Amino acid sequence: MLIKSVLFVIAAAVTFIGASQVNAVEQKHVPRIDQMADVPQPLQVIDFRALARDFDRKVYDFNAKGDHWPLVWWDRSGVNFNQPVVAIYTAIGDSRQGAAVNKGQFHEALTSMGSVLGATLVGIDKSRGLNYVGMLKNYFNRETGWNIMQNNTNPAAGLLGGGYGRDWWYDVYPNVLFYGIYSQYPHEKDFDWMARSIAEKFYQADQILNGNYHYSFFDYKNMMPMSSAICAQPDAAAGHSYVLYNAYKKFGDARYLNGAKRALSALEGLTVNPSYEVLMPFGAYMAARMNAEQGTSYDVGKMLDFALDGTAVCREGWGALVGNWNGIEISGIVGSTVDNGGYGFLMNTYDMAWPLIPLVRYDQSYANAIGKWALNAANAAKLFYPDHTGNTNQTLKAKSAVTKGVIAYEGLSKTTGYDQYKSVTTSPVAQGDGPRWTPTNPDVSQFSVYGSAHVGLFGGIIRKTNIEGILQLDLLATDFFHDRAYPTYLLSNPFASAKRVHVALPRGTHDLYDTVTGRFIAHHLRVAQAGERNELGVATVTVPAHGSVVLVVTPAGGRLTKRGNHRLLNGVVIDYHAN
Repeated sequence: MLIKSVLFVIAAAVTFIGASQVNAVEQKHVPRIDQMADVPQPLQVIDFRALARDFDRKVYDFNAKGDHWPLVWWDRSGVNFNQPVVAIYTAIGDSRQGAAVNKGQFHEALTSMGSVLGATLVGIDKSRGLNYVGMLKNYFNRETGWNIMQNNTNPAAGLLGGGYGRDWWYDVYPNVLFYGIYSQYPHEKDFDWMARSIAEKFYQADQILNGNYHYSFFDYKNMMPMSSAICAQPDAAAGHSYVLYNAYKKFGDARYLNGAKRALSALEGLTVNPSYEVLMPFGAYMAARMNAEQGTSYDVGKMLDFALDGTAVCREGWGALVGNWNGIEISGIVGSTVDNGGYGFLMNTYDMAWPLIPLVRYDQSYANAIGKWALNAANAAKLFYPDHTGNTNQTLKAKSAVTKGVIAYEGLSKTTGYDQYKSVTTSPVAQGDGPRWTPTNPDVSQFSVYGSAHVGLFGGIIRKTNIEGILQLDLLATDFFHDRAYPTYLLSNPFASAKRVHVALPRGTHDLYDTVTGRFIAHHLRVAQAGERNELGVATVTVPAHGSVVLVVTPAGGRLTKRGNHRLLNGVVIDYHAN
């Protein structure tokens, strides 16, 4: 347990934070986020870290008892790599999947990769014991000749999880997930050459596309852009940019940097919102990061608006939802702003945090906006879980025990899309699309394993503080392949008065720097170990009313230097936009 008395910020530093706000970086507004509540009501943020660890423990249990459990099975088909693979159901009771169906080889990378990445972010090494990290190699489709990660081990064998004839984001996002996992397990066998192969495919594709991403998908085997009945998804450029930039940071190949820039320029040049599923927020992150690190001038605000504002054309209304439904704030969840009057999805909400939170590290002018979105999203995300939403606000309360407290509904809807529940549910309604996927799926397939598998993204980023409504957000948790950096956290205060916030910090003696004010707010702060097994202690930081602190925890007494707009301490950048 963290103890509150072992640490303190000196009084002068506390006063300094409040007084110095007149010189703070001007905060930029994101219109969609401006519409969200400052303090969503009712306010309760659950412990996502504990939930993620509980999910891992229960879902990866081969001996789990109960209807539709266990949720894992062995796929011994040896597709792509000659090794057995642990597969996970997409939804509880998903009749399309399982050891007895199609040789057990239909399962989704979105579930397996999401769960591995999420577990890793909350401190679980998924390469120890059964090497679940190494098993992910089977999603690298070399037998089909695509030589990139895909959502199924053999998409050519069926539609399940491979993109519905084809769907570009299904082919791009597994590679985004792979690079996130690769950053955490850089020494995993075969990952280096696989990462190179993916980068080469994406680089070559970007050259062929030459700034025009208006296609339904890209054939990475024959290296041809393709159009189909599915509308164009030009936000695939965000995924290309993300992968290529990470490849550049890993391998140092300038071609990948140039490809990342070209892809992002193609995205920035669009005049119609291209947001389709999960990739657009990575465009905003890449804009902020390359502006900071490469001196580019991409329009971060435009990218954020595309990702959030619900004006998407292809997938009509896709973005962040805003609203109070029957006295319950649902703002911040991500999905369709028009279906059923609004229909948010858990996976999309969790995954939005991956790029948006570290964006603040590279552009602190969005600290207030991103902090506000994070609070709203974290508050609303619990409503997808049957144990955290009202009995009449869900379609299957009577069968909620099957979730074992770790599997959520796929979506949260303003009004239910199921006729049989319209008379028994109250807005908002937690429900799922599973029964619509096939006539043989049971009603419990509304409980989404694949969406719930991504809980570790929230769990690895979000830590509660002593003030309900002020979160400690880890800006490095999902800032993969970053340069050397010191621990960095975002604290946003939605209240009309300043708040003294207890912040969990690594033990040691530190100076504390705030990128919003561009100044140190404490010197030689001693952080004691809080308990024998806890490497964190607690410091108290005052966060101004309706303001933010972006806290960089630096070594005490380090040497400050300046390089352009960058402020460095001991050669490590602590502020990319220093005054």
